[in-house]
Amino acid sequence: MKYAYIIVQIAFLYCLNFIGITIQNKFHLMIPGSIIGMFILFCLLNIPIFKDKWVREGSNFLNKHLTLFFIPATVGIIQYSSLLNGSGLISIVIVLISTIVTMFFSTTLSFFLSSRKEQNKEQLVRSEFDGK
Repeated sequence: MKYAYIIVQIAFLYCLNFIGITIQNKFHLMIPGSIIGMFILFCLLNIPIFKDKWVREGSNFLNKHLTLFFIPATVGIIQYSSLLNGSGLISIVIVLISTIVTMFFSTTLSFFLSSRKEQNKEQLVRSEFDGK
């Protein structure tokens, strides 16, 4: 039963992706359809009626097996390695630098937001304590 639940959740996430691609094609947008689908999911998760547990197990399953999604891209790069002969080293340096910058800013932002959340909790507890 658990696997059927995961399959339904993954199908729902795929439907959101498909809707995003359809919107992108219909309106000829420059934003990729997968990004539009993620934005739709983000909007749904911010609606109080929509529960995150409705997609949690399916998204966790996809995250666990995320590396498998990179295999086709890696095979494609290996198949066309002749394109990287002239600028391969530069491409590798650019990818490494952009990855480090992205990881740095993501970590900094998540640390800032989590500390801010903790401060808000402490202020709420103090105000409740002072009010009694």
